[in-house]
Amino acid sequence: MVQFYFEKCPIISNIIQKHMNKIVKNYRVVIENVTPQIDSGDFPIKRGVGEIVSVKAVIFADAHDDVSAALLYRRINEKKWHEISMAKSLNDQWYASFTIESQEGYIYTVCGWVNEFTTWQKKLSKFWAAGQDVRLEMKEGAILLKQAANNGNAREVKWLRKWAEDFNNEKKIFSNAYIAQSGALSELMKKFGVRKSLKNYIRELKVHVDRPKALFSAWYEIFPRSFGQKEGTHGTFKDCERLLPDIALMGFDVLYFPPIHPIGVTKRKGKNNALTVVKSDPGSPWAVGSKEGGHKSIHHQLGTVQDLKELIAKAKTFEIEIALDIAFQCSPDHPYVKKHPQWFKWRPDKTIQYAENPPKKYEDIYPINFDNEDYQNLIEELKSVFVYWIKQGVRIFRVDNPHTKPFAFWDWVIDGIRQEHPDVLFLAEAFTRPHVMQRLAKGGFHQSYTYFTWRTSKWDFEQYMSELTQSEMREYFRPNFWPNTPDILPFHLQHGGRPAFMQRLVLAATLSSNYGIYAPAYELCVSEAIEGKEEYYNSEKYELKAWNRDADWSLKDFITRVNKIRRENPALQSTFNYKSCLTNNEQILCFQKVSPDKSNIILTVVNLDPYSKQSAMICVPVEDFEIGYHRHYTVCDLLTNAEYTWYQDWNYVELDPYSCPAHIFKISMV
Repeated sequence: MVQFYFEKCPIISNIIQKHMNKIVKNYRVVIENVTPQIDSGDFPIKRGVGEIVSVKAVIFADAHDDVSAALLYRRINEKKWHEISMAKSLNDQWYASFTIESQEGYIYTVCGWVNEFTTWQKKLSKFWAAGQDVRLEMKEGAILLKQAANNGNAREVKWLRKWAEDFNNEKKIFSNAYIAQSGALSELMKKFGVRKSLKNYIRELKVHVDRPKALFSAWYEIFPRSFGQKEGTHGTFKDCERLLPDIALMGFDVLYFPPIHPIGVTKRKGKNNALTVVKSDPGSPWAVGSKEGGHKSIHHQLGTVQDLKELIAKAKTFEIEIALDIAFQCSPDHPYVKKHPQWFKWRPDKTIQYAENPPKKYEDIYPINFDNEDYQNLIEELKSVFVYWIKQGVRIFRVDNPHTKPFAFWDWVIDGIRQEHPDVLFLAEAFTRPHVMQRLAKGGFHQSYTYFTWRTSKWDFEQYMSELTQSEMREYFRPNFWPNTPDILPFHLQHGGRPAFMQRLVLAATLSSNYGIYAPAYELCVSEAIEGKEEYYNSEKYELKAWNRDADWSLKDFITRVNKIRRENPALQSTFNYKSCLTNNEQILCFQKVSPDKSNIILTVVNLDPYSKQSAMICVPVEDFEIGYHRHYTVCDLLTNAEYTWYQDWNYVELDPYSCPAHIFKISMV
């Protein structure tokens, strides 16, 4: 009666069955601390084609039996796993790696098992060395070989059968003991040996693989409206076509535009964010939408959709891509406001809440309220904005303030677009708390803005670069360094003069493989700010500018030189090969980058003081570079073409910020 009750009660039956399963599946092997994995495998790691995934794990078993382990990986559309034997280091640490060979998703995991054969080999070796009788041990080995021979049908297994017979022949004890330790037998058993107590790791981990520009890019940001052919006239996409040869010559491969949509009239901001406007004030491009249209429309003075398509096609001939800014916010005149009032936050006085960042007020912008009952229709519409511009040929988006929208929305929209358009890239413009920025990157953003803009001291840079390249962030967070933006003119650029602009350019371009500048303000060293604030005075956000890009004080030639160095040196095309080098002066920052095959070695030295000449002894890691302590080597400064012959590790440098605040040394043997 009791047995019948247990069988008929599904809850108790399931508990009993689970308990029985535990007994049956009493694995001896334990697998722990598998890396890399993000938040217990909730998010994929990121790689590009040619990059390596280095996998580590703690794998062990009870007692003293040998354990073996393997790394398993496959492309997401493959069914068969590729297997790589893992090597063991101290304290049960195992490691192996594989290379990403194509731009598609990958999956990886690890497994471990008790290796009866290698356990037997060690036992046999100890008994043999002690002069003991090993005839019984040889018979035990014969059993293992027979089991392995039954585990495959390849031609090689005939040797396993032969040696199994020999191991049972006590007259061949000496030759059999030799064969038992041979490499040939070890390889066969590695291939065909029975994997006792085989255990797979509980998770299959994912890799998102992106195209090369996700890993290496140089961004050039302009307001198209400021490039009219005559001063005071509104620029167009056609006008931007005239800039392409020069931008390409400077070495930039992404031309990024702020929002190109119609700009609202209601509460439009005037010069320097003033509340009062005159008729000629063009308004902020981030006040998106007017009676002309919203996020799927183009400001009529910029041109047409066809003009944009032609610009995209023309840029492609110069190996430049056009990146668009997508800002999910609306001016009071945006069509969404009337058509979908439920998408906005209404205040008790029956007005819509405008954007605020106290004490700043943005009366010309309404944030979108995602916390509403029409959420599904809202997110479908916002995704359709990306899809619309993708259809026009855009493949790169800089997303404005993504941290003010739900993470779940970005997870959903980026994953959906990745599946349909795997070549599309997203840059997260989020200057906010670290965990928020990191969560956006985990959720799919291909590149991320950073705190580089505010790092100034040697300690700042070394600590921050260590965090970006040596912590778990390396697996999912791709930094994009910007020394300035239309919103941010940091104090060191306000007061450091031309040397500061040169210094920050070299730092951004060599520390990170992705970087950008808001131009032409940067190349012209524009430093006039609102008193006490990190904001441009007479900001281009609120007015048309007439830029003289050929001014005598322009940094155009210097920027061109730096970008050329980046393109010609593979070591500078990754962020994650950064290593700091010792110096004896806190004003001198020194770091190395080396290509994977060690054929390209770059040593960057920067004077962080924009006002004074600084000198230092720097430590070149000659052993890491396989130069050794007793050989001369050449360092060529790629910025000036000056060459020096150095010896051993500690060498002298001196940098005058008014001539050039940095060395970018290429190291080679004499």
